Amino acid sequence: MDAHPLLLAGALILLDLALWQYLGPLKRSVRTVLRVLVFLLFCRVMIAAGISPLQPPPWPEDAVRNLLATVLGIGWWLFAARTLTVILGHGLTSRVGQNARLLHDVMGALIFLMAIVGAAAYVLQLPVKGLLATSGAMAIIIGLAVQSTLSDLFSGIVINTTKPYQLDDWVSIDGVEGKVLEIDWRSTHLQTESGSVAVVPNALAAKAKILNHSRPGAIHGVSVTLAVPSGVAPRLVLDALDKALQGTQALLPGHAPKVSIKSAQLEFNEYELKGFVASRSGRSNVRNLMFDLAHRHLEAAGVTWGGAVQAWSRQRQLLEEARVMRALSVEERDRLAEAMTPVDFQANQVLLAFDEVADGLMIIATGVVSVAIHDGERMVEAGRMGPGEVMGEEGILADGRSRGQFRSLTSGRLFRIEKALLGEQLQHSSDLLMALDKLQHQREGIRETVVLKKPQPVKKHGFLRRLLS
Repeated sequence: MDAHPLLLAGALILLDLALWQYLGPLKRSVRTVLRVLVFLLFCRVMIAAGISPLQPPPWPEDAVRNLLATVLGIGWWLFAARTLTVILGHGLTSRVGQNARLLHDVMGALIFLMAIVGAAAYVLQLPVKGLLATSGAMAIIIGLAVQSTLSDLFSGIVINTTKPYQLDDWVSIDGVEGKVLEIDWRSTHLQTESGSVAVVPNALAAKAKILNHSRPGAIHGVSVTLAVPSGVAPRLVLDALDKALQGTQALLPGHAPKVSIKSAQLEFNEYELKGFVASRSGRSNVRNLMFDLAHRHLEAAGVTWGGAVQAWSRQRQLLEEARVMRALSVEERDRLAEAMTPVDFQANQVLLAFDEVADGLMIIATGVVSVAIHDGERMVEAGRMGPGEVMGEEGILADGRSRGQFRSLTSGRLFRIEKALLGEQLQHSSDLLMALDKLQHQREGIRETVVLKKPQPVKKHGFLRRLLS
């Protein structure tokens, strides 16, 4: 018989390897179809050449042809194993996704092992029973030598089966926290917050305590711990920190935030604020906002650190905290503080109604105030305010009507600066006029962002920063 079919069969094997190497950009389904077509063509050539993978070569007298037919017979078994593995991998990927990679590798190894045994039994006519007995003894020796590796392998199978985490999940494994990049036959790869990659052996992951921060995906915890001098009454601290939580609008309303005493020391007590947010990426901003609000509400309650003594009255301190008042000189702020009038308010009280003309500027001393705007149909909350925030600037500037409704969420106190008194300051200070006008334009930008859905390229300071957070 002519040797051309044998050479053609060998060429098909080389063609298959070349196609698989250079068809990477194509879809997996296209590559699988091409692999099956080449294998079927290889089988057709083998039949035409008179070679059966279930029998030894029929040309024992022709050494060259016999050797080539033996190689092609063994190649058929390996080619069939590879084709079956590709089809199996395509099916697993389409059903399970990339998480089936480890299972695919293990099943592929078993298929190739069976193909090698089949080639040895049918093509080479070797005694399979003796080979299997020898292989079993060797497997025991090798298994003892690579015990830890096998432990990682089977632990990886358990992880892929039970799925305590999947690709792109944010998890913590044995104290190592990061995003799951890959789960292979030996280890799990995590990308940490610092940008590095941590490799956790599967055997360790299977035994360790696993925290999956991505499940459920719509809720993520955020917490803040503060140390307050032990001389301050816990009731006072808890009340101030509870107001800080109520002032953090980004916290999910369906999961009530809470504050608790974490530990008590001789010099200070630790308090913990806990809440939940909808996005993991926003946890840092919310945590920073909670720190800022906690500090301001504690300061408003009279809490100081390190033995510091308040040199100013509360109203004078508010004029230092209010950004718009920094345009005044120290002497002007001193005189203005003496003329400020305290006003106490209760929870759920309208401090400044929508479309009302304010007859004075109000600075919040304690408590939380909700700001709602009208979107054409109803009132929508746009943000929350706390100590040091001001309201009523529209009425001060040009008898303008309030574009929002300011309603208290908690009890508290504010200080009023009468319009007539402030008008004298505006006549002598153009900087104060510009600061109030800038605040008005910033809040108008927020209103358009919420109602009209128009992003405004504004600078995030003070009240605006907290609203956008």
